[in-house]
Amino acid sequence: MINQLETPLYERFAAKFEIAALQSSSDELRALRQEAFDTFKTLGFPSIKNEEWKYTNIVPLLKDDYELEASDRELSKEEAEKTAALIATHLEAVQNAIKGEQKGAYRLVVVNGRLNTALSVLPESSKANIISFAEAHKLPSFKQHFGKIAPLDQAPFTALNTALHTEGIFIEVPKGTALDKPLHLIHVYLNDGPALVQPRQLLVVNEQAEMHLIETVIHEQGQQALWVNAVTEISVAQAAQLHHYDIQTGTAGMRIIQRTESTQQKHSNYSNYTFTFPGTDFVRNNLALHLEDAELESHLYGLYLCSGKQLVDNHTEVHHKHPHGESNQLYKGVLLDQSKAVFNGKIFVYEDAQKTNAFQQSNNILFSDKATVNAKPQLEIFADDVKCSHGTTVGQINKEALFYLQSRGIGEQAAKNIMVNAFAYDVTQKVKIHPLRIYLEKLIAAEMEKLS
Repeated sequence: MINQLETPLYERFAAKFEIAALQSSSDELRALRQEAFDTFKTLGFPSIKNEEWKYTNIVPLLKDDYELEASDRELSKEEAEKTAALIATHLEAVQNAIKGEQKGAYRLVVVNGRLNTALSVLPESSKANIISFAEAHKLPSFKQHFGKIAPLDQAPFTALNTALHTEGIFIEVPKGTALDKPLHLIHVYLNDGPALVQPRQLLVVNEQAEMHLIETVIHEQGQQALWVNAVTEISVAQAAQLHHYDIQTGTAGMRIIQRTESTQQKHSNYSNYTFTFPGTDFVRNNLALHLEDAELESHLYGLYLCSGKQLVDNHTEVHHKHPHGESNQLYKGVLLDQSKAVFNGKIFVYEDAQKTNAFQQSNNILFSDKATVNAKPQLEIFADDVKCSHGTTVGQINKEALFYLQSRGIGEQAAKNIMVNAFAYDVTQKVKIHPLRIYLEKLIAAEMEKLS
């Protein structure tokens, strides 16, 4: 571990923690913050000697003089106007078909981790209750789940977020309610200097409820270094469904470390779709699923397109704890330039989890001799009546197929685009929202065009 006591950040973390503890809304939250900060002090920042961080060096993150108060203040009039303009442009890019109002999606705007209702277009509370943590802290469902799904042990950045987060977003879909349109969650980050922002989210999808959640990011090119340390806790109740789309774009100087942790109950379905594109310095996705009952299913799909010196690191965990569970993981990577990708996927099949079906596959294409991939699929099985498999491939673009397309009159760049889209198809086809699928395919094509 890296001794946080030796970093300039630590004293500022300690001062921030004292303020956060004093402002806690309850003794329970204050105790949780204290436990989290004590855990963070014990664990420290992970170093490359830690197996889980072997290929992801976070030392460069610790050198900037981060502002820790970006989430604490309300927007000025000028900032609000600027944010509104950024969102309008962003929505146009994402496509009219999933805009807010009556265009096809609800809109939830979060600026530096704080809910902005003025720029949001939210469903009626009877369809989905979407409020800040300040409003939610007394609700039974909030108390039941907050801080209970994402454990602090062995997760220093989760502990740091739990100790220091200023605000958060609570989303609850009532029992038996299928939200009639997707919810488009737009994360807007504004920072004049280097900033550390710690967004927090809690999603509760109650029994027989259903929701499609789309997450996108706005961070202007040319802004100062931004470190996003995000934690999302998700509860998917019996016979509930959540389709969760995370579209990760960004700009140079942006670093993302995020943990998404979910629990599922009987007959539920949680599907996660993570798409990472060039722009950010690096992205670390920690995704952990806890299958807490029998007869349920989980799907994890990932596509990462990396360029420059970008690092994209995906760590997944699926915990099968009961019989007749099903999980599928499919991650695909396209690596350009000197980029680097990491995939570490783990499947745990517990002793009682008989009749489990669990599958995992990681496939990667290198477009450059200087690009690298480190892939490590893992199975730990303690039951004897299961169907489980895993595998990984790393290769270069098929030159014979490329030559074949060119021999049919297709230009080299167009041929590469066709091959990449064909490679990505197994992931993009899983997207349930057609306009979103088209948008993603356009993002892939736009990045590939930059090769010409």
